[in-house]
Amino acid sequence: MTENMDRDVIYKYSREQAIRDGVLVDVTETAKEAGIKYPTAVTEALWNYIEPTEKLERMGQSIQGRLWDVLYLFAIATRCVSKGCAELHYDVDFLMENSVLFETHEVKLKAVCGPGDNHEPVITLMLEDED
Repeated sequence: MTENMDRDVIYKYSREQAIRDGVLVDVTETAKEAGIKYPTAVTEALWNYIEPTEKLERMGQSIQGRLWDVLYLFAIATRCVSKGCAELHYDVDFLMENSVLFETHEVKLKAVCGPGDNHEPVITLMLEDED
């Protein structure tokens, strides 16, 4: 394993670049309101669930409301795990369009706490099957 550590890094994709590119969406300000103290981002794939369609907006769904659900349920889930846990899984129900009907879909999420660009703790929320 030490032999890999001696190699030069050819390219590093930073969290800041991922946010600029839209691969991650920075939701830190709303996360603070939910009691989350670390910088927080969601993946583009999760953001696609958070951002409602026009039909869902007409049904009263909003980005802020759906984002709040994701963040608040994460904050609650963190209270149920031991300190030092770098990854946790939880579920969020989203109202989704299904042809002419609207149905609630349970979406399995994963939260990872790891080092940011400057080795500070950061949180990334994603779909369960993402890395």
